[in-house]
Amino acid sequence: MARLADLLVRDSLISAPQLAAAQEEIKRAGGRLSAVLARQGALSEAALVEYIGKQYKLPVLELDKLDLAPEVGKLISETLALKHQMIPVRREGATLTVAMADPSNIAAIDDVRFLTGLNLQVVVASESQIANAIEKHYHNGGASAYEDALSGLDEADLGAASAEEEVVNVAALEKIADDAPVVRLVNLMLMDAIKRSASDIHIEPYDKSFRVRYRLDGALYEVMTPPVQLRQAVISRVKIMAGLDIAERRLPQDGRIKFRVDKGRDMDFRVSVLPTLFGEKCVLRLLDKGNLQLDMTKLGFEDATLKAFLSGIHKPFGLVLVTGPTGSGKTTTLYSALSELNKVSDNISTAEDPVEFNLAGINQVQMHEDIGLTFAATLRSLLRQDPDIIMVGEMRDKETCEIGIKAALTGHLVLSTLHTNGAPATISRMLNMGLEPFLITAALNVIVAQRLVKKICKNCREPAPASVEALQLAQVAATAIPTAQLFRGSGCEQCSKTGHKGRIAIYEVMLATDALRQAILSGASDLALKKVAIADGMKTLRQAAIDKLLEGQTTLEEVSRVTAAD
Repeated sequence: MARLADLLVRDSLISAPQLAAAQEEIKRAGGRLSAVLARQGALSEAALVEYIGKQYKLPVLELDKLDLAPEVGKLISETLALKHQMIPVRREGATLTVAMADPSNIAAIDDVRFLTGLNLQVVVASESQIANAIEKHYHNGGASAYEDALSGLDEADLGAASAEEEVVNVAALEKIADDAPVVRLVNLMLMDAIKRSASDIHIEPYDKSFRVRYRLDGALYEVMTPPVQLRQAVISRVKIMAGLDIAERRLPQDGRIKFRVDKGRDMDFRVSVLPTLFGEKCVLRLLDKGNLQLDMTKLGFEDATLKAFLSGIHKPFGLVLVTGPTGSGKTTTLYSALSELNKVSDNISTAEDPVEFNLAGINQVQMHEDIGLTFAATLRSLLRQDPDIIMVGEMRDKETCEIGIKAALTGHLVLSTLHTNGAPATISRMLNMGLEPFLITAALNVIVAQRLVKKICKNCREPAPASVEALQLAQVAATAIPTAQLFRGSGCEQCSKTGHKGRIAIYEVMLATDALRQAILSGASDLALKKVAIADGMKTLRQAAIDKLLEGQTTLEEVSRVTAAD
């Protein structure tokens, strides 16, 4: 789309710096121009599709409103459809209508014309709608694709890897794991999870069943139940891909898979294998650098909370803590802060377990506790590396906390995470670890607590009436109740009938003000610290969630599910 990019700048739909930023992301992480521009907020997909239609004098089609005939889809293979981002729409005699995101792709048109022997009529559709149509049309929920992948399995060989065996037959495991149907099944599982934007894959063996679940927008959904005899074959295949020991089934193992999605785009899977009663459970965390959002203005921060957070990280030294449960987006927030601080003049180093994404210009160290490379040991070494800014993946113990605080007190900016329920509770957690109050108050800059709430699907969003009592119970301000307009998702193909599509972060930013420091030194409780922080301008997690509710981004149920009442 090089010519299209120039046209967009020429006609002032995007600026030259926006195009440069998009091209830099494509060069770094892959992807197509339309998706990157939409993700960066430079140009919506709808506006881009309309512009492309006008430029090429082609009709624009809303694929989400069409039911595609199955027999038409067979004219183009899924591989070709994915390669060229196109989908067959209808056939009339010797003419085939195809929807394309890039109608200037002459090579794609020639390929389809040659393979089908038909004349082509091109229409324009958005890239996301084409992707959804491909998923719906070719996979039909994934069931037929999984059945095809399993075809050809020799059930006589599956017994060689039963869960009850005391002696592991490594040769038999390798043979089954490398069998073509098992390889296809695992590859399909990984690709399907990527297409659905899953955050995790859970492969779980039970006594008489075997299931695979994806975590989509924070909730787990069962996607398939392969034959129970396959449990060792599938797990062994994943372990081989992750470079793990398939003969070891008694101890937990951790590894990593690098999976090539398409040209210029790789996906990393963080693999964790855990022995359970009926075999090994495997969880794969998807790490998509292309979807890593480093722009803090797009993470979910309100203007006031973002200003408070920036004031904390832009101090020349001190301690910055991000708190929340596993999977709440703490790493993304820390990486965004590092991206904001990343300058040629500063030496930035990190100690992480694991290193989830590679950040240019930042020295990242992977922990290996089995050989003594712990957070505390790495932090000591980093302090001998002339650092300006240090990021510690997690402050798990008193020793790591003490070294981090001392670094913050001696001219370094230290960023880290803790697992706590809220910003005020972080102080109690640090005191319980044995840290002195005067050290905490002297080092602390800011504490951020965060959660992720599900966003309402934009495609099926509809008004959702709510009673005054329900709004009052959720602690919506009395002044906002009369004008409050709530929404929900009715469920559609785009959101897999859930009514939710994607998640957004909510933040509780507690600055270390003089009043807060005095309260900490006086031994104030979590509740008292919270009251002091609110008086100093802190917006709580519940208040932040209510803001998203009133903006129409999330639902009343999500507010109650994710946050506790103040």
